[in-house]
Amino acid sequence: MLLSPEQWQPLLRAHEDRAHDLTKEHLARRRAGEKHPVWDFLFDYYPIKPATLAKWNPGVGTALLLDGASSEPPHLNWRDYHVVDTPYGKAVTVDEVGFIDRRRQAIAYIEDLFQRTETNPAHYDCFGLHEWAMVYRSAETRHDLQLRLGPAGTDQVVENHSIRCTHYDAFRFFTPPARSLNFRVLSREDQPDFDQRGCLHAGMDLYKWAYKLGPLIPGSMWLDCFELAKECRRLDMEASPYDCRPLGLGVVAIETPEGKAEYVTRQRQLSQRAAVLRQNLLAVLSPALATVKE
Repeated sequence: MLLSPEQWQPLLRAHEDRAHDLTKEHLARRRAGEKHPVWDFLFDYYPIKPATLAKWNPGVGTALLLDGASSEPPHLNWRDYHVVDTPYGKAVTVDEVGFIDRRRQAIAYIEDLFQRTETNPAHYDCFGLHEWAMVYRSAETRHDLQLRLGPAGTDQVVENHSIRCTHYDAFRFFTPPARSLNFRVLSREDQPDFDQRGCLHAGMDLYKWAYKLGPLIPGSMWLDCFELAKECRRLDMEASPYDCRPLGLGVVAIETPEGKAEYVTRQRQLSQRAAVLRQNLLAVLSPALATVKE
């Protein structure tokens, strides 16, 4: 696809405006020196700056025509872009061969992880207990929030349930007494064997993986992943042992049948959104990898 300046400039501005709307509250808190125990996670655990999120990539296969004026695309000075000749003049586009050659191992891992996440058996029986397992029998909490049921009540919820966390990056924060309560001890090496499409964190991580795929991924798709990560984080914390009501969030009381039902309903909805995004990312990634392999 070849875009003239009249076509790509509105896309760039629209991306910047959308990214600003998604990050303005975080930036205002940061300027005021304020912390947020729920939303800061999206910028601390995923160390991606709002300014980076605001950088628009047109995506692999799209070239931006140059007109020699002051409105030249910023991509001219970005890594992993190069200038090509077209029938309509010079244009800047993603250097997919150079980028994939430089990041081939990581990109192949992401493609494999996506494919296996889709085909591994889906589970909807974890009820968000990973956050509970992170404070089990501990004198400390991970967030500056009160435990909704108190320490003893939180421990009892963990002990009354089967812990079935399949995502290593949640499991690795379990307290030592909680690790042996999980259905198995997970490791980084076996993550592709256990990541599955029902997992809230596997959906949230699409934001991270899209970032690592860099210029291959259209900016709009990356922002879609960020929006999904935000909604996954909301459910993650509303179903956690913490009382997030002072922050304007709700409560999903997973220790009750009603709370479990609400969690699973919302989990399924988010996993469906994640599946669509994962397929969209694969639709960009797999052909690009195949082209370079040839």
